[in-house]
Amino acid sequence: MAADAPITQDVLTIPRKLPEGGKVNLVGLTRDGMRDALLQAGTPEKQAKMRVNQIWQWVYHWGVRDFAQMTNLAKDYRAKLDDHFVIEIPEVVSKQVSADGTRKYLVKIAGGHEVEVVYIPETDRGTLCISSQVGCTLTCSFCHTGTQKLVRNLTAGEIVGQIMMARDDLGEWPEPGTGTGDAGPRLLSNVVLMGMGEPLYNFDNVRDAMKIAMDGEGISLSRRRITLSTSGVVPEIAKCAEEIGCLLAVSFHATTDEVRDKLVPINKRWNIKELLDTLREYPRLSNSERITFEYVMLKDVNDTDADARRLVKLIQGIPAKINLIPFNEWPGAPYERSDWERIEKFADIVYKAGYASPIRTPRGEDIMAACGQLKSATERARKSRKQIEAEAGM
Repeated sequence: MAADAPITQDVLTIPRKLPEGGKVNLVGLTRDGMRDALLQAGTPEKQAKMRVNQIWQWVYHWGVRDFAQMTNLAKDYRAKLDDHFVIEIPEVVSKQVSADGTRKYLVKIAGGHEVEVVYIPETDRGTLCISSQVGCTLTCSFCHTGTQKLVRNLTAGEIVGQIMMARDDLGEWPEPGTGTGDAGPRLLSNVVLMGMGEPLYNFDNVRDAMKIAMDGEGISLSRRRITLSTSGVVPEIAKCAEEIGCLLAVSFHATTDEVRDKLVPINKRWNIKELLDTLREYPRLSNSERITFEYVMLKDVNDTDADARRLVKLIQGIPAKINLIPFNEWPGAPYERSDWERIEKFADIVYKAGYASPIRTPRGEDIMAACGQLKSATERARKSRKQIEAEAGM
């Protein structure tokens, strides 16, 4: 499959109906979708909006999965719901905890496929890195996930279900009966779509999942607490601003088309100029803050002083910060991490040009949970270094 081929959810996303009993999973349905499903199951039209509100709060605010526990619904109605629906999220297959507290979950979804999810605790927040596809179609040469072929898109339920799964593990659901307001600092306060897959090649499902996560009567994450990372699917960036409105991060990683073509092959379809022209409009369209440019530091590839100076010149006029990422090595990787002194010199040039240039501290490396290291356990057959270098054009 070509790296720039759009992946349609009609082809690669499984249906919502579950094989067992033909019940429909309520997780992942928008409010309108849930209303339609309830009407089809015999809920009177006059009651539908109220029932959606009630069920929504049970599922997304209190984390309840059993209709029998939804005590403000009549018993016969709860039985009817149980006849037609399920409330299911991805199943945790394994959990690893890093020495630094990072948690990596391997979760199973419909069809027996697996994806990885990472929770990163910090002093003032907790960030969950979630996946949008099984595998990836972009084949970025520095990324371990890119060596796993795309299997399919995740459904909206499988995407928001990763957030629900992590809240289960963290014990962060409020007690039934408590209000929907913010009860204080959260262990899971931020979500980043930086796991497996290209979110903008699964736009509709990502949008619906994030709308559910942002709904004030449920998980209630602010749009400014959600960051979507893209490799540069230019036609979908404006849609992301208009229909999701979350913060945006861009996997940039190079300052010339020649280098970016090798590191991020989608650049052959939409080059640096086309990407930056689109990004200049994003903060205005989304009423968003600055864009994050992610830049992985690869020794003798993209880490020179000249690269740093080109970078600040390229992004001139865009409200931005540059997130410098020391390369996280993985078995068979064709690159090496830039020396720390070189990374600091690069950061200093960017900072003196007026841009924030934090160096991301590698987290969870000991459990292969760091940026660019995710890959389904069932897909870990390693390509040889020679194969990877050939694909990277090295």
